[in-house]
Amino acid sequence: MGLLDGKKILVTGVLTEDSIAFAVAQLAQLEGAELVLTGAGRGMSLTERMARRLPQPTDVLELDVTNPDHAGVVAAEVARRFGRLDGILHSIGYAPDPCIGRGMLEAGWADVATAIEISAYSLKVLAEGFLPLMEAAGGGSIVGLDFDSTVAWPGYDWMGVAKAALESLTRYLARDLGPRSIRVNLVAAGPIRTVAARAIPGFERFEEVWAERAPLGWDIDRDRDAVAKACVALLSDWFPRTTGETVHVDGGYHAIGA
Repeated sequence: MGLLDGKKILVTGVLTEDSIAFAVAQLAQLEGAELVLTGAGRGMSLTERMARRLPQPTDVLELDVTNPDHAGVVAAEVARRFGRLDGILHSIGYAPDPCIGRGMLEAGWADVATAIEISAYSLKVLAEGFLPLMEAAGGGSIVGLDFDSTVAWPGYDWMGVAKAALESLTRYLARDLGPRSIRVNLVAAGPIRTVAARAIPGFERFEEVWAERAPLGWDIDRDRDAVAKACVALLSDWFPRTTGETVHVDGGYHAIGA
């Protein structure tokens, strides 16, 4: 019996086999979940290709979190297929070029607003859009992917601010959705070599310090599986009274000062 037997889970953000979201989707299926993936824009074809590589190929629905109509359309289709939704993986993040690797002074509000809308506000979009389906399941779990925003990182810039907004929003959604038996948590992963990570200038600096400082060690290429396990555990029924939490899966790096 798997941790997610019988669960209906929506997974966003699957773009390549290197993505954490793909590792979560793969493990969720192996643990018994039935999935639907979402994609958007030019990434749709990549998500559809990855959906065919899962242990059980699954469908991909278009969900652009900046389009106010999309969540409702996707929710209606999920309702038709499943009748309910037990869990959501939020793996959505984007910042325009001026927001990353150029310090904090160059980006204008339009670019910053885009970063915050897609990387943070989108969690509210998912929670609101799929709330009736999660209530139909008697509650459930929303899990988001995070990168610790308690310090300033080289090159991360406005994406770090967006992640700070995501962490704060998680706590407020946990407050509002808890009475409806819906848990909202984040998994703060250590650096993983993904397409998104490679877009961060100086990303190789993370690799140099992480393995040295993390008490449990850290493999930038292989530890996505450790992150996926934490996400699947939080999507399961094994954390029934945990919400508003940020779970660090980073080899312990966050706890070490020097």
